Amino acid sequence: MKNQIPFSFDVPTVTEITEKIKGLLEQNFRDILVEGEISNVNQSRNGHYYFTVKDDSAQLPCVIWRSTAQRIDVDIRDGQQVVLGGDLQVYAPHGRYQMIVSLLQQAGIGKLQQKFEELKKKLENEGLFSDAHKKPIPPFPIRVGVITSSTGAAFHDIKSTFEQRWPVATLYLHHASVQGLNAAPELVKAIEWFSSQQEPVDLLIIGRGGGSLEDLWPFNEEPVARAIFNCPIPTISAVGHEVDFSITDFVADARAATPTQAVVIAAPDINELRYMVDDYTGEMESVLQQKIQTYRDYVYRLANSHALLVVQEQLKFQKNRVGALLDQMDSRIDRTISDRRSRLQHLSSAIESANPRVVLQKWTESVTILSERLDNRYNRQLADKKTRLNKLISGLAEVNPKAPLERGFTRILQNGHWIRSSKDFDKSVSTEIEWNDGTTKIRS
Repeated sequence: MKNQIPFSFDVPTVTEITEKIKGLLEQNFRDILVEGEISNVNQSRNGHYYFTVKDDSAQLPCVIWRSTAQRIDVDIRDGQQVVLGGDLQVYAPHGRYQMIVSLLQQAGIGKLQQKFEELKKKLENEGLFSDAHKKPIPPFPIRVGVITSSTGAAFHDIKSTFEQRWPVATLYLHHASVQGLNAAPELVKAIEWFSSQQEPVDLLIIGRGGGSLEDLWPFNEEPVARAIFNCPIPTISAVGHEVDFSITDFVADARAATPTQAVVIAAPDINELRYMVDDYTGEMESVLQQKIQTYRDYVYRLANSHALLVVQEQLKFQKNRVGALLDQMDSRIDRTISDRRSRLQHLSSAIESANPRVVLQKWTESVTILSERLDNRYNRQLADKKTRLNKLISGLAEVNPKAPLERGFTRILQNGHWIRSSKDFDKSVSTEIEWNDGTTKIRS
Protein backbone atom coordinates (compact mmCIF):
# COMPACT_ATOMS: atom_id res chain seq x y z
CA MET A 1 0.00 0.00 0.00
CA LYS A 2 2.98 2.34 0.50
CA ASN A 3 3.81 2.25 -3.24
CA GLN A 4 0.19 2.48 -4.38
CA ILE A 5 -0.27 4.85 -7.35
CA PRO A 6 -3.01 7.43 -6.76
CA PHE A 7 -6.09 7.17 -8.98
CA SER A 8 -5.62 9.38 -12.04
CA PHE A 9 -9.38 9.68 -12.69
CA ASP A 10 -12.39 11.07 -10.82
CA VAL A 11 -13.78 8.72 -8.15
CA PRO A 12 -17.53 9.11 -7.51
CA THR A 13 -18.80 9.74 -4.00
CA VAL A 14 -21.18 7.46 -2.13
CA THR A 15 -24.00 9.88 -2.89
CA GLU A 16 -23.23 9.82 -6.61
CA ILE A 17 -23.10 6.01 -6.72
CA THR A 18 -26.33 5.79 -4.73
CA GLU A 19 -28.05 8.25 -7.06
CA LYS A 20 -27.06 6.10 -10.06
CA ILE A 21 -28.40 2.96 -8.37
CA LYS A 22 -31.55 4.85 -7.37
CA GLY A 23 -32.09 5.95 -10.97
CA LEU A 24 -31.59 2.44 -12.39
CA LEU A 25 -33.88 0.72 -9.90
CA GLU A 26 -36.67 3.28 -9.81
CA GLN A 27 -36.79 3.61 -13.61
CA ASN A 28 -36.75 -0.12 -14.36
CA PHE A 29 -38.82 -1.51 -11.47
CA ARG A 30 -42.12 0.33 -11.66
CA ASP A 31 -45.56 -1.29 -11.37
CA ILE A 32 -44.03 -4.66 -10.44
CA LEU A 33 -45.73 -7.62 -8.79
CA VAL A 34 -44.20 -9.90 -6.15
CA GLU A 35 -45.55 -12.82 -4.09
CA GLY A 36 -44.39 -13.79 -0.62
CA GLU A 37 -45.24 -14.14 3.05
CA ILE A 38 -45.72 -11.10 5.29
CA SER A 39 -43.73 -10.84 8.54
CA ASN A 40 -42.71 -8.24 11.13
CA VAL A 41 -45.73 -5.97 10.56
CA ASN A 42 -45.38 -2.62 12.35
CA GLN A 43 -47.77 0.34 12.16
CA SER A 44 -46.31 3.78 12.92
CA ARG A 45 -48.07 6.58 14.78
CA ASN A 46 -48.85 8.22 11.44
CA GLY A 47 -50.73 5.12 10.27
CA HIS A 48 -48.08 3.88 7.82
CA TYR A 49 -47.38 0.12 7.69
CA TYR A 50 -43.80 -1.22 7.59
CA PHE A 51 -43.25 -4.94 7.03
CA THR A 52 -41.20 -7.55 5.18
CA VAL A 53 -42.34 -9.89 2.43
CA LYS A 54 -40.22 -13.02 2.16
CA ASP A 55 -39.82 -16.53 0.82
CA ASP A 56 -37.39 -19.32 1.70
CA SER A 57 -34.32 -17.55 0.27
CA ALA A 58 -34.84 -13.77 0.32
CA GLN A 59 -36.81 -10.91 1.82
CA LEU A 60 -37.93 -7.47 0.63
CA PRO A 61 -38.71 -4.47 2.89
CA CYS A 62 -42.08 -2.88 2.12
CA VAL A 63 -44.06 0.25 3.02
CA ILE A 64 -47.79 0.98 2.70
CA TRP A 65 -48.56 4.66 3.26
CA ARG A 66 -51.60 5.50 5.39
CA SER A 67 -53.66 6.82 2.46
CA THR A 68 -53.01 3.60 0.50
CA ALA A 69 -53.88 1.42 3.52
CA GLN A 70 -57.18 3.26 3.92
CA ARG A 71 -57.93 2.87 0.23
CA ILE A 72 -57.23 -0.86 -0.11
CA ASP A 73 -58.82 -1.57 3.33
CA VAL A 74 -57.08 -4.85 4.14
CA ASP A 75 -56.08 -6.50 7.40
CA ILE A 76 -52.29 -6.90 7.34
CA ARG A 77 -51.00 -9.67 9.65
CA ASP A 78 -47.90 -11.81 10.01
CA GLY A 79 -48.01 -15.11 8.12
CA GLN A 80 -50.24 -13.94 5.26
CA GLN A 81 -49.30 -15.13 1.77
CA VAL A 82 -49.93 -12.14 -0.51
CA VAL A 83 -49.34 -10.67 -3.96
CA LEU A 84 -48.02 -7.09 -3.77
CA GLY A 85 -47.96 -4.46 -6.48
CA GLY A 86 -45.99 -1.21 -6.46
CA ASP A 87 -42.67 0.51 -7.21
CA LEU A 88 -39.14 -0.04 -5.91
CA GLN A 89 -37.58 2.94 -4.18
CA VAL A 90 -34.05 3.53 -2.91
CA TYR A 91 -33.80 5.28 0.45
CA ALA A 92 -30.38 6.93 0.14
CA PRO A 93 -29.75 7.89 3.82
CA HIS A 94 -29.84 4.19 4.81
CA GLY A 95 -28.49 2.80 1.54
CA ARG A 96 -31.41 0.36 1.20
CA TYR A 97 -34.18 -0.30 -1.23
CA GLN A 98 -37.82 -0.96 -0.41
CA MET A 99 -41.11 -1.48 -2.18
CA ILE A 100 -43.78 1.20 -2.02
CA VAL A 101 -46.94 -0.94 -2.06
CA SER A 102 -50.05 0.30 -3.87
CA LEU A 103 -51.82 -3.06 -4.31
CA LEU A 104 -52.25 -6.01 -1.93
CA GLN A 105 -54.16 -9.23 -2.53
CA GLN A 106 -54.38 -12.47 -0.59
CA ALA A 107 -52.49 -15.33 -2.28
CA GLY A 108 -53.85 -18.18 -0.17
CA ILE A 109 -52.76 -19.66 3.16
CA GLY A 110 -49.33 -18.61 4.52
CA LYS A 111 -46.38 -20.97 4.45
CA LEU A 112 -46.24 -21.22 8.23
CA GLN A 113 -49.94 -21.95 8.45
CA GLN A 114 -49.56 -24.54 5.72
CA LYS A 115 -46.67 -26.19 7.56
CA PHE A 116 -48.79 -26.16 10.71
CA GLU A 117 -51.68 -27.95 9.05
CA GLU A 118 -49.39 -30.53 7.40
CA LEU A 119 -47.61 -31.36 10.67
CA LYS A 120 -50.90 -31.46 12.57
CA LYS A 121 -52.34 -33.96 10.10
CA LYS A 122 -49.18 -36.08 10.17
CA LEU A 123 -48.99 -36.32 13.96
CA GLU A 124 -52.72 -36.88 14.29
CA ASN A 125 -52.49 -39.82 11.88
CA GLU A 126 -49.67 -41.27 13.98
CA GLY A 127 -51.89 -41.11 17.09
CA LEU A 128 -49.93 -38.48 19.04
CA PHE A 129 -53.15 -36.59 19.77
CA SER A 130 -55.14 -39.63 20.92
CA ASP A 131 -56.80 -39.47 24.34
CA ALA A 132 -55.56 -43.00 24.96
CA HIS A 133 -52.04 -41.60 25.46
CA LYS A 134 -53.08 -38.75 27.77
CA LYS A 135 -51.73 -39.07 31.31
CA PRO A 136 -53.92 -37.89 34.21
CA ILE A 137 -52.97 -34.64 35.91
CA PRO A 138 -52.05 -35.34 39.59
CA PRO A 139 -54.63 -33.77 41.92
CA PHE A 140 -52.10 -32.49 44.51
CA PRO A 141 -48.72 -31.81 42.84
CA ILE A 142 -45.88 -30.92 45.20
CA ARG A 143 -42.94 -30.69 42.76
CA VAL A 144 -43.77 -28.77 39.59
CA GLY A 145 -41.38 -28.20 36.69
CA VAL A 146 -41.76 -25.08 34.52
CA ILE A 147 -40.18 -24.69 31.07
CA THR A 148 -40.24 -21.10 29.82
CA SER A 149 -38.04 -18.02 29.53
CA SER A 150 -36.56 -16.91 32.85
CA THR A 151 -36.89 -13.26 31.75
CA GLY A 152 -40.48 -13.41 30.52
CA ALA A 153 -43.72 -12.61 32.33
CA ALA A 154 -45.06 -16.17 32.02
CA PHE A 155 -43.03 -17.60 34.94
CA HIS A 156 -43.92 -14.63 37.13
CA ASP A 157 -47.63 -15.25 36.48
CA ILE A 158 -47.25 -18.97 37.18
CA LYS A 159 -45.30 -18.38 40.39
CA SER A 160 -47.68 -15.74 41.80
CA THR A 161 -50.75 -17.86 40.99
CA PHE A 162 -49.21 -20.92 42.71
CA GLU A 163 -48.44 -18.80 45.79
CA GLN A 164 -52.11 -17.80 45.99
CA ARG A 165 -53.74 -21.14 45.18
CA TRP A 166 -51.30 -23.87 46.22
CA PRO A 167 -48.33 -22.48 48.23
CA VAL A 168 -47.19 -25.97 49.29
CA ALA A 169 -45.87 -26.64 45.76
CA THR A 170 -42.18 -26.18 44.91
CA LEU A 171 -41.44 -24.81 41.43
CA TYR A 172 -38.37 -25.83 39.39
CA LEU A 173 -37.69 -23.46 36.48
CA HIS A 174 -35.67 -24.63 33.48
CA HIS A 175 -34.91 -21.69 31.20
CA ALA A 176 -35.54 -22.11 27.48
CA SER A 177 -35.92 -19.56 24.70
CA VAL A 178 -39.55 -19.35 23.61
CA GLN A 179 -39.01 -17.75 20.20
CA GLY A 180 -36.26 -17.65 17.60
CA LEU A 181 -34.08 -20.26 15.92
CA ASN A 182 -32.70 -21.71 19.16
CA ALA A 183 -36.06 -21.99 20.90
CA ALA A 184 -37.13 -25.46 19.68
CA PRO A 185 -33.80 -27.21 20.53
CA GLU A 186 -33.77 -25.57 23.98
CA LEU A 187 -37.35 -26.64 24.65
CA VAL A 188 -36.51 -30.24 23.68
CA LYS A 189 -33.41 -30.17 25.88
CA ALA A 190 -35.42 -28.89 28.87
CA ILE A 191 -38.11 -31.58 28.45
CA GLU A 192 -35.47 -34.32 28.23
CA TRP A 193 -33.71 -32.93 31.30
CA PHE A 194 -36.85 -33.21 33.44
CA SER A 195 -37.53 -36.68 32.02
CA SER A 196 -34.08 -37.96 33.00
CA GLN A 197 -34.09 -36.92 36.67
CA GLN A 198 -33.97 -39.65 39.33
CA GLU A 199 -36.58 -37.76 41.36
CA PRO A 200 -38.93 -36.50 38.66
CA VAL A 201 -41.36 -33.69 39.24
CA ASP A 202 -45.07 -34.49 39.65
CA LEU A 203 -46.13 -32.18 36.83
CA LEU A 204 -44.56 -30.25 33.95
CA ILE A 205 -45.81 -26.90 32.59
CA ILE A 206 -44.39 -25.69 29.26
CA GLY A 207 -45.39 -22.45 27.60
CA ARG A 208 -45.07 -18.69 27.15
CA GLY A 209 -47.18 -15.55 26.75
CA GLY A 210 -49.06 -14.60 23.61
CA GLY A 211 -47.59 -13.51 20.28
CA SER A 212 -47.78 -13.81 16.52
CA LEU A 213 -47.71 -17.11 14.63
CA GLU A 214 -43.98 -16.63 14.00
CA ASP A 215 -43.31 -15.90 17.69
CA LEU A 216 -45.19 -19.04 18.74
CA TRP A 217 -43.72 -21.26 16.02
CA PRO A 218 -41.23 -23.14 18.27
CA PHE A 219 -44.29 -24.76 19.90
CA ASN A 220 -45.31 -26.03 16.46
CA GLU A 221 -42.01 -27.80 15.76
CA GLU A 222 -42.09 -31.59 15.36
CA PRO A 223 -39.12 -32.31 17.72
CA VAL A 224 -40.89 -30.40 20.52
CA ALA A 225 -44.13 -32.30 19.92
CA ARG A 226 -42.39 -35.69 19.99
CA ALA A 227 -40.41 -34.77 23.13
CA ILE A 228 -43.68 -33.95 24.95
CA PHE A 229 -45.29 -37.17 23.69
CA ASN A 230 -42.33 -39.27 24.95
CA CYS A 231 -42.13 -37.43 28.30
CA PRO A 232 -43.24 -39.73 31.17
CA ILE A 233 -44.32 -36.73 33.26
CA PRO A 234 -47.88 -35.34 32.91
CA THR A 235 -47.55 -32.15 30.88
CA ILE A 236 -49.68 -29.02 30.51
CA SER A 237 -49.22 -26.84 27.42
CA ALA A 238 -49.68 -23.17 28.39
CA VAL A 239 -49.00 -21.18 25.24
CA GLY A 240 -50.70 -17.83 25.79
CA HIS A 241 -53.12 -17.50 22.90
CA GLU A 242 -56.82 -17.63 23.62
CA VAL A 243 -58.20 -18.60 20.18
CA ASP A 244 -55.66 -20.60 18.18
CA PHE A 245 -54.06 -23.89 19.15
CA SER A 246 -50.43 -24.93 18.85
CA ILE A 247 -49.14 -28.43 18.15
CA THR A 248 -48.04 -28.73 21.79
CA ASP A 249 -51.66 -28.13 22.86
CA PHE A 250 -52.75 -31.24 20.96
CA VAL A 251 -49.88 -33.46 22.18
CA ALA A 252 -49.79 -32.40 25.83
CA ASP A 253 -51.91 -34.12 28.46
CA ALA A 254 -53.83 -30.87 29.11
CA ARG A 255 -54.09 -27.51 27.37
CA ALA A 256 -54.34 -24.09 29.07
CA ALA A 257 -55.15 -20.88 27.23
CA THR A 258 -52.70 -18.87 29.38
CA PRO A 259 -49.90 -19.62 31.90
CA THR A 260 -52.21 -18.47 34.71
CA GLN A 261 -54.93 -20.90 33.63
CA ALA A 262 -52.33 -23.69 33.63
CA VAL A 263 -51.94 -23.24 37.39
CA VAL A 264 -55.72 -23.37 37.84
CA ILE A 265 -55.75 -26.69 35.96
CA ALA A 266 -52.65 -28.03 37.75
CA ALA A 267 -53.39 -27.30 41.40
CA PRO A 268 -56.41 -27.07 43.71
CA ASP A 269 -57.31 -23.99 45.73
CA ILE A 270 -56.03 -24.49 49.27
CA ASN A 271 -58.87 -22.40 50.70
CA GLU A 272 -61.44 -24.68 49.07
CA LEU A 273 -59.65 -27.69 50.58
CA ARG A 274 -59.90 -26.12 54.02
CA TYR A 275 -63.65 -25.76 53.62
CA MET A 276 -63.90 -29.36 52.38
CA VAL A 277 -61.95 -30.70 55.37
CA ASP A 278 -64.24 -28.81 57.76
CA ASP A 279 -67.31 -30.18 55.99
CA TYR A 280 -66.01 -33.76 56.02
CA THR A 281 -65.09 -33.46 59.70
CA GLY A 282 -68.61 -32.28 60.57
CA GLU A 283 -70.21 -35.02 58.48
CA MET A 284 -68.03 -37.72 60.04
CA GLU A 285 -68.87 -36.54 63.54
CA SER A 286 -72.60 -36.50 62.74
CA VAL A 287 -72.54 -40.01 61.21
CA LEU A 288 -70.65 -41.47 64.18
CA GLN A 289 -73.03 -39.92 66.66
CA GLN A 290 -76.02 -41.33 64.77
CA LYS A 291 -74.51 -44.81 64.71
CA ILE A 292 -73.68 -44.69 68.40
CA GLN A 293 -77.21 -43.61 69.24
CA THR A 294 -78.63 -46.41 67.05
CA TYR A 295 -76.59 -49.03 68.85
CA ARG A 296 -77.54 -47.58 72.21
CA ASP A 297 -81.24 -47.79 71.35
CA TYR A 298 -80.80 -51.34 70.10
CA VAL A 299 -79.10 -52.43 73.31
CA TYR A 300 -81.78 -50.72 75.38
CA ARG A 301 -84.56 -52.61 73.57
CA LEU A 302 -82.78 -55.92 74.06
CA ALA A 303 -82.25 -55.22 77.73
CA ASN A 304 -85.99 -54.63 78.30
CA SER A 305 -87.27 -57.46 76.14
CA HIS A 306 -89.59 -59.97 77.89
CA ALA A 307 -88.13 -62.75 75.83
CA LEU A 308 -84.67 -62.08 77.27
CA LEU A 309 -85.51 -61.68 80.94
CA VAL A 310 -83.44 -64.76 81.78
CA VAL A 311 -80.34 -63.13 80.43
CA GLN A 312 -81.05 -59.65 81.82
CA GLU A 313 -78.13 -59.72 84.16
CA GLN A 314 -75.81 -60.73 81.38
CA LEU A 315 -77.21 -57.98 79.21
CA LYS A 316 -76.60 -55.46 81.99
CA PHE A 317 -73.03 -56.57 82.14
CA GLN A 318 -72.66 -56.32 78.40
CA LYS A 319 -74.42 -52.99 78.45
CA ASN A 320 -71.94 -51.59 80.92
CA ARG A 321 -69.13 -52.94 78.85
CA VAL A 322 -70.58 -51.45 75.70
CA GLY A 323 -71.03 -48.13 77.49
CA ALA A 324 -67.40 -48.10 78.50
CA LEU A 325 -66.35 -48.94 74.98
CA LEU A 326 -68.58 -46.22 73.64
CA ASP A 327 -67.05 -43.73 76.03
CA GLN A 328 -63.59 -44.78 74.92
CA MET A 329 -64.66 -44.48 71.31
CA ASP A 330 -66.11 -41.02 71.93
CA SER A 331 -62.93 -39.98 73.68
CA ARG A 332 -60.74 -41.35 70.91
CA ILE A 333 -62.88 -39.73 68.23
CA ASP A 334 -62.81 -36.43 70.11
CA ARG A 335 -59.02 -36.62 70.45
CA THR A 336 -58.65 -37.50 66.77
CA ILE A 337 -60.92 -34.66 65.71
CA SER A 338 -59.14 -32.28 68.09
CA ASP A 339 -55.73 -33.33 66.78
CA ARG A 340 -56.89 -32.86 63.19
CA ARG A 341 -58.33 -29.45 63.98
CA SER A 342 -55.17 -28.40 65.82
CA ARG A 343 -53.08 -29.48 62.87
CA LEU A 344 -55.31 -27.61 60.46
CA GLN A 345 -55.18 -24.51 62.68
CA HIS A 346 -51.40 -24.79 62.87
CA LEU A 347 -51.13 -25.05 59.07
CA SER A 348 -53.56 -22.17 58.66
CA SER A 349 -51.56 -20.03 61.13
CA ALA A 350 -48.32 -20.85 59.33
CA ILE A 351 -49.84 -19.87 55.99
CA GLU A 352 -51.38 -16.72 57.49
CA SER A 353 -48.08 -15.68 59.11
CA ALA A 354 -46.44 -15.84 55.71
CA ASN A 355 -49.20 -13.71 54.17
CA PRO A 356 -47.59 -10.52 52.80
CA ARG A 357 -50.70 -8.55 53.81
CA VAL A 358 -50.01 -9.24 57.51
CA VAL A 359 -46.38 -8.17 57.14
CA LEU A 360 -47.47 -5.07 55.23
CA GLN A 361 -50.04 -4.23 57.96
CA LYS A 362 -47.32 -4.44 60.64
CA TRP A 363 -45.02 -2.13 58.67
CA THR A 364 -47.93 0.26 58.04
CA GLU A 365 -48.65 0.49 61.78
CA SER A 366 -44.95 1.06 62.49
CA VAL A 367 -44.77 3.83 59.89
CA THR A 368 -47.90 5.46 61.40
CA ILE A 369 -46.38 5.47 64.91
CA LEU A 370 -43.08 6.90 63.63
CA SER A 371 -44.97 9.57 61.67
CA GLU A 372 -46.86 10.62 64.84
CA ARG A 373 -43.59 10.79 66.78
CA LEU A 374 -42.02 12.88 64.03
CA ASP A 375 -45.00 15.28 63.98
CA ASN A 376 -44.86 15.66 67.80
CA ARG A 377 -41.12 16.30 67.78
CA TYR A 378 -41.51 18.77 64.91
CA ASN A 379 -44.29 20.68 66.74
CA ARG A 380 -42.27 20.81 69.98
CA GLN A 381 -39.16 22.12 68.23
CA LEU A 382 -41.23 24.66 66.29
CA ALA A 383 -42.84 25.91 69.52
CA ASP A 384 -39.40 26.19 71.20
CA LYS A 385 -38.05 28.14 68.22
CA LYS A 386 -41.05 30.51 68.27
CA THR A 387 -40.63 31.12 72.02
CA ARG A 388 -36.91 31.85 71.59
CA LEU A 389 -37.63 34.17 68.66
CA ASN A 390 -40.21 36.11 70.70
CA LYS A 391 -37.67 36.51 73.53
CA LEU A 392 -35.07 37.85 71.08
CA ILE A 393 -37.62 40.27 69.60
CA SER A 394 -38.52 41.50 73.10
CA GLY A 395 -34.83 41.95 73.93
CA LEU A 396 -34.23 43.92 70.73
CA ALA A 397 -37.24 46.09 71.49
CA GLU A 398 -35.81 46.92 74.92
CA VAL A 399 -32.47 48.12 73.48
CA ASN A 400 -33.98 49.82 70.41
CA PRO A 401 -32.62 53.43 70.37
CA LYS A 402 -35.79 54.56 68.59
CA ALA A 403 -38.04 53.37 71.42
CA PRO A 404 -37.86 56.66 73.47
CA LEU A 405 -38.68 58.66 70.34
CA GLU A 406 -41.81 56.57 69.79
CA ARG A 407 -42.87 57.48 73.38
CA GLY A 408 -42.54 61.27 72.71
CA PHE A 409 -38.93 61.97 73.73
CA THR A 410 -36.38 63.78 71.52
CA ARG A 411 -32.62 63.55 70.96
CA ILE A 412 -30.00 66.29 70.47
CA LEU A 413 -27.57 65.58 67.60
CA GLN A 414 -24.37 67.53 66.73
CA ASN A 415 -22.28 66.45 63.77
CA GLY A 416 -24.32 63.24 63.63
CA HIS A 417 -23.54 62.29 67.28
CA TRP A 418 -26.08 61.90 70.03
CA ILE A 419 -25.36 64.44 72.85
CA ARG A 420 -26.06 62.48 75.99
CA SER A 421 -24.62 65.08 78.54
CA SER A 422 -24.64 68.86 78.88
CA LYS A 423 -20.87 68.69 79.06
CA ASP A 424 -20.75 67.37 75.52
CA PHE A 425 -22.99 70.17 74.14
CA ASP A 426 -21.14 72.81 72.03
CA LYS A 427 -23.06 76.01 71.49
CA SER A 428 -20.95 77.00 68.51
CA VAL A 429 -21.93 73.95 66.51
CA SER A 430 -25.22 73.60 64.64
CA THR A 431 -27.72 71.42 66.44
CA GLU A 432 -30.37 68.94 65.30
CA ILE A 433 -33.41 67.94 67.32
CA GLU A 434 -34.71 64.47 66.40
CA TRP A 435 -38.33 63.45 66.91
CA ASN A 436 -39.96 60.17 66.02
CA ASP A 437 -41.38 61.67 62.82
CA GLY A 438 -38.34 63.72 61.67
CA THR A 439 -35.53 66.16 62.61
CA THR A 440 -35.15 69.98 62.87
CA LYS A 441 -31.87 71.89 62.50
CA ILE A 442 -31.17 74.86 64.85
CA ARG A 443 -28.36 77.22 63.88
CA SER A 444 -25.99 78.37 66.67
